[in-house]
Amino acid sequence: MAQERVDIVTVGGNPVTLLGPEIQVGDKAPGFEVVDQDKNTVSSDEAKGKVRIYSVVHSLDTGICDQQTRRFNEQAAALGDQVEIWTLSVDLPFALKRWCGAAGIDNIRVLSDHRELSFGMAYGLVIKELRLLARAIFVVDDKDTVRYREILPEVGSHPDYDAALEAARTLTD
Repeated sequence: MAQERVDIVTVGGNPVTLLGPEIQVGDKAPGFEVVDQDKNTVSSDEAKGKVRIYSVVHSLDTGICDQQTRRFNEQAAALGDQVEIWTLSVDLPFALKRWCGAAGIDNIRVLSDHRELSFGMAYGLVIKELRLLARAIFVVDDKDTVRYREILPEVGSHPDYDAALEAARTLTD
């Protein structure tokens, strides 16, 4: 049975249960497999040796998730090719493809964890009651160590974009 954590995150002010371990700064980044917009399996190993920002959202069809993904897409080019940004949700690959095409998202990878919740369970972000992911940002260095973590206490809040981007920048200097 998956580890359960309660009263860490709220949705609309109501506490929810997160499934999986609580990943902290300094921990080894867990491996995972997700699905791209063409339904191909993508492994976290594909970004080994690079700094990664994992931007975790509920659904791209919600306002804050839309804004979060657009913001990281806009900032990606300034980070250079040593940094990859992956947006992760449980949206279906078809929905991701439609949304990314309409939004012009082309600087980041937008991936689906809908199939096995591999990412969500590895990072402790699966909301048991909704089968969605809690809003979070993780920055992982080129040696697979978590260097920045923000799990939003209320999923309807924006993350600290500047802090996450700065954490990634400091790892490439």
